[in-house]
Amino acid sequence: MSTPASSFSRPAQVGAVNLANRLVMSPMTRNRSTPEGVPTALNAEYYGQRASMGLIISEGTQISADGQGYLLTPGIYTDEHVAGWRQVTDAVHRGGGKIFIQLMHAGRVSHPSNTPHGRQPVAPSPIRPDAEMPTATGRLPIPEPRGLSTDEVASTVQDFRVAAAAAIRAGADGVEIHGGYGYLVQQFLSGSANRRTDGYGGSVDNRVRFAVEVATAVAEEIGADRTGIRITPGIPQNGIVEDDVDELYPALVRALEPLGLAYLEVVQRGDDDKLLRVIREAWSSTLVVNRAGADLATRVADLDSGLADLVTVASLALANPDLVERLTAGAALNDADPATFFGGDSRGYTDYPTLGQ
Repeated sequence: MSTPASSFSRPAQVGAVNLANRLVMSPMTRNRSTPEGVPTALNAEYYGQRASMGLIISEGTQISADGQGYLLTPGIYTDEHVAGWRQVTDAVHRGGGKIFIQLMHAGRVSHPSNTPHGRQPVAPSPIRPDAEMPTATGRLPIPEPRGLSTDEVASTVQDFRVAAAAAIRAGADGVEIHGGYGYLVQQFLSGSANRRTDGYGGSVDNRVRFAVEVATAVAEEIGADRTGIRITPGIPQNGIVEDDVDELYPALVRALEPLGLAYLEVVQRGDDDKLLRVIREAWSSTLVVNRAGADLATRVADLDSGLADLVTVASLALANPDLVERLTAGAALNDADPATFFGGDSRGYTDYPTLGQ
């Protein structure tokens, strides 16, 4: 088997973007933006430290006030957001790296007290997830969301378009549409969250429509070659239940394929790769495989077999700002501290030591 360094170190072309290697920093929520959702100099330092990754995909970034789910997460829909993200993208580019901003609408996975307008969450249908949301006053039950009207669905598609344009103004090399983990795009996909009776609900073709319209709008705005999308087939996060993944996701991939997107990221859990291989066969562009919790050897095997064109790492990149250099040198790796994952200051964020330190 190849060594991690020899497999990861090959350059790659992803849409319009040239990558120095095939290692992708997975999007990770860190809850360290301002209360207004503006990235800070500390955020710029964090991402800039990790610029040797082939590609950085940012933490989930709300596309609108309605799109915010959690506290202290960044936005990308105001001039202040753009200016904050410009600090981040400049830091990554100074280090020779590339960064896509992940566009996210949390949908029903939210609480009014976490948003700038304090309104009821929105969703495809008024079905609340059986879950709690961390807020400034502790964990609170997520309330029932308000179902979006058909006109509001179209407006939300435009929100993604506007946010994508803002991301490019902020200096991002591209964007990733978050289509998983129980957030709005996946809420439309899932029959457990989507009980609509218009053209966005019911059949598989109707339920994939929102995701395809979002991807189409973003690709039209900034170029398909700077647009990626993430899916999480069958992962029961944030109250999502999917009992038709073998029909739903091949249909979604077939509908997305003609758009010519830069990449598709698939989050894969477990050892059953049957659906992943079906997706690989149907997808002609770059496939990013995100194996949550897998060891490096498994990720190397995905690259060597051709199942993946790029592979992601999460906590390894979080704890090792110089992960690429460490793998190249065969050096020991830092362990991540889960107590500092969400919120806080520089501790567990920008203070992980490099080899030189």
